[in-house]
Amino acid sequence: MDVLAPVILIVTILFIGRAIKVVPQQSAWVVERLGKYHGTLSPGLNFLIPFIDRLAYRHSLKEIPLDVPSQVCITRDNTQLKVDGILYFQVTDPMRASYGSSDYVMAITQLAQTTLRSVIGKMELDRTFEEREMINAAVVSALDEAALTWGVKVLRYEIKDLTPPAEILHAMQQQITAEREKRALIAASEGRKQEQINIATGERESFIARSEGEKQAQINQAQGEAAAIAAVADATAEAIRKIAAAIEQPGGVQAVQLKVAEKAVDAYAQLAQKNNTMIVPGHMGEVAGLIGTAMTLMRAGSAGSAAAPQSSSAASRPGNSTSV
Repeated sequence: MDVLAPVILIVTILFIGRAIKVVPQQSAWVVERLGKYHGTLSPGLNFLIPFIDRLAYRHSLKEIPLDVPSQVCITRDNTQLKVDGILYFQVTDPMRASYGSSDYVMAITQLAQTTLRSVIGKMELDRTFEEREMINAAVVSALDEAALTWGVKVLRYEIKDLTPPAEILHAMQQQITAEREKRALIAASEGRKQEQINIATGERESFIARSEGEKQAQINQAQGEAAAIAAVADATAEAIRKIAAAIEQPGGVQAVQLKVAEKAVDAYAQLAQKNNTMIVPGHMGEVAGLIGTAMTLMRAGSAGSAAAPQSSSAASRPGNSTSV
C-alpha cells in the first residue's frame, strides 16, 4: 500500500500534465486524436484526453523574418549579379501549415530564390538598381499565390544588397565619374553662357544710357546756344535802336562824324604799329571823302525815316487825291 500511493500520485500528475494545456498568446497548437487532425488550440487554458490526444505541431502567429540566402542571378544582358534579401511572412492557417507542406519555411525560401532569378533574368543590369520596388512586388505576388496552400501569408520581400562583379562595378564607377564630369562641364558652359549674356546685356544697357545722356546733353547745349544767340540778337537790336535814337538827338550827327574819324585814325595807327612800312593815303582828302560819304548815307537814312511819317500824314489828310 505504501508503494502504490506514490505510483498513483505520479500517474495523476502525468494525467493532469497531459490533460491540461496552456497556449500562449499569438500561438496555435495543432491537436491530433489517434493520429488524425482533431483541432487547433486557441490561446489560454485547454483540456485534452490523455494518451488519446497529442500535440502534433506548435505554430507562432507572429510576423516572422526569414533571411533568404544570397544567390547569383544572371540579368538580361548576361551579367552576373549577387542578390541578398529578406522575407517577412506569417502563419494564417495552422492546419494547412502543418499538413500542407513538410517544411513550409524551406519551401518559401526556395520559391523566393527561384522567383527572384526569374524576375531579374527579364531585366538589364542598370534597371535592377532602379526597379527594386518592382522586383520586391513581383516576388511577393508569386510567393503569396503559392503560399496559400501552405497556410502562410507572405507580407513583403526586401532586397538587402545587389553586388555586381568587380570588373562591372569598376566600369560602373567609371561611367558615373564620366557622367558627373559631363554634368560639370555642361554646368560650367551654361555658367559661361549666362555670364556672356549678362555682360552683353549690361553693355547694351550702358550704351543706351550713355547715348541717351549724350542726346540730352546735345539737346541742352543746342537749347543753350539758341537762347544765347537770341539773347545776343535782342541785345544787338536794342543797342542799334538806342544808337539810332541817340543820332536823332541834337548834336548826334556831329558825334557820329567824330567817332568815324577816330576809328579811321585808329585804323591807320594800328597799321603803322604792326608793319615796318608806313601806309598813308595818297592825299588827306581821301579820309575826308570817306567821312563825308558816311555822313551823307546817315543823312539820307535820317531823311527817309522823317519823310515816311510826313507822307503817311499827308495821305491821311482829307481832300488829297491822286489820279492816274
